[in-house]
Amino acid sequence: MRRLSPTESPDLLVGALTGDDAAVWRLDDDRALVVTADFITPVVDDARDWGRVAAANAVSDVYAMGGRPLLALNLVCWNTDELSTDLLGDVMQGGHDIAAECGFVIAGGHTVDDPEPKYGMAVIGEVHPDRMLTNAGLVPGQSLILTKPLGVGVITTGLKQGVADEADVRSAVESMTRTNADAAAIAVDAGASGATDVTGFGLLGHGARMAEESAVDLRVEVDHVPLLRGARQLAEAGVVPGGTGRNLAWVNDRLDVAAGVDDLDITLLADAQTSGGLLFGVEPGHSAQVLADLQATGHRAAVIGTTSEGEGRIHIERG
Repeated sequence: MRRLSPTESPDLLVGALTGDDAAVWRLDDDRALVVTADFITPVVDDARDWGRVAAANAVSDVYAMGGRPLLALNLVCWNTDELSTDLLGDVMQGGHDIAAECGFVIAGGHTVDDPEPKYGMAVIGEVHPDRMLTNAGLVPGQSLILTKPLGVGVITTGLKQGVADEADVRSAVESMTRTNADAAAIAVDAGASGATDVTGFGLLGHGARMAEESAVDLRVEVDHVPLLRGARQLAEAGVVPGGTGRNLAWVNDRLDVAAGVDDLDITLLADAQTSGGLLFGVEPGHSAQVLADLQATGHRAAVIGTTSEGEGRIHIERG
């Protein structure tokens, strides 16, 4: 990405170089645009649920920057020879469900013919430049808060293989369709400056990039990391998405794993998520109130560790 476009503009507050969740462009001293795009292949069987998951996943990047979504365009790849337009209507209705819930407008989009269906959105939001969250904003001595349980990748892989429990799938869909709107507002109100959403690179991948960009180390207490029901049992049976292995390969040389933490624990921390929660840092004195606020809005959140002075490593230990 460093070779593709210049990044010297003083109004480009966040660009491609830090691998953050979205780009941020300053309009003036009080307003900046947050711009992102994301689309996914189907992760669930129900078309409308897939649309809801894909839209929540796309708009999450705006929330991860502390922003408010304003406008979106649908991004659709559709196999017109095999799939009906009525089915596509169900997918897009799911996207409109999330837009209505979050208060943004879908103003059109673009569709291409593709053997493998994909759906998502390009989203534009706004944020105050002084209240922006970035993946470079962690500081030493903070509590790390994760707002959703892990395990989505394992459970959706189990669904594809026909081995996932129906109740576990429902729990995963509920998690994926929960937007990060409340979590972002709570993080900003608590004074957070560093945040990311936990998606395809898993907790370890996104956490390692945050640690690197913030020049801190993360200490993660594996027993405190919440998991979706059924995720550990499926992972024990070898039901693991391929992306999880790639995540581990990318981050492995930055991990310090304490005695008593086994390979299954690490695998689940690297589980490739879709529409995961936010990971952010707050002062320790604020963490109890933040958790209470998150739980009051229906989140299953937890303090999963701390930040310290360092150089981008993740120390993993039992709680």
